[in-house]
Amino acid sequence: MSKQSILTGIRRGLKRGPLPTDQAAMLLGRMAQHPRHLIPARSRLPHPRQVDLFVRNVEKEFGSVTRVEDMDAVPGAVADYLAAQNLPGSVIMAPHPELRAIPWPARPLLEIREGRAQGSDAVSVQHGFAGIAETGTLMLPSAPERPVTLNLLADTEIVVLRASTIVGAYEEAWDKLRAEVGAMPRNVMLITGPSRSADIEQTLELGAHGPRRLHIVLVDDAAGAIG
Repeated sequence: MSKQSILTGIRRGLKRGPLPTDQAAMLLGRMAQHPRHLIPARSRLPHPRQVDLFVRNVEKEFGSVTRVEDMDAVPGAVADYLAAQNLPGSVIMAPHPELRAIPWPARPLLEIREGRAQGSDAVSVQHGFAGIAETGTLMLPSAPERPVTLNLLADTEIVVLRASTIVGAYEEAWDKLRAEVGAMPRNVMLITGPSRSADIEQTLELGAHGPRRLHIVLVDDAAGAIG
């Protein structure tokens, strides 16, 4: 079913036709302007302090962070985290060019498979698009090189994120997405800590709807960006 046929069905259900020209122009203008909401003062910091704020907020929300100097240090950080958590060395990884360029053979006990996650995968390694300092949130837009299933199916998700992609506020993350990706992707996931719920008797349960562990390998690059 096409988008137009869906919209036609909605109009029929609402018993109205297309919007008048003036209303349509007003809505299109609002969509083009991307009006910004209030920017929290806590995010208005020099970038190094935004990175520190991001790390603190991730840890406050039950996530964990390992900071490394460069991409070459990522395999060691991943292997050390898996060993500390008594997790298997077999991981499913996003087929992103930056992740592919990492020297994974430096840790031969890591078994890397690329592609979409399956229900049997225990650990995923995802490519981070952006971090949002004000809440410690990851922005992960869907793409062939960044499968959504890696954010949902594995019990443990590891995200490799460059510090240079951390911004202060949500509005800045959306600006980055529009500038670097262009057309809005099919899915944009905003992830703050591991999956959790307290719906049953107000008891916090990790892993309720997705990974019970979220670990970020934060690459302290001085400049540059990823897309």
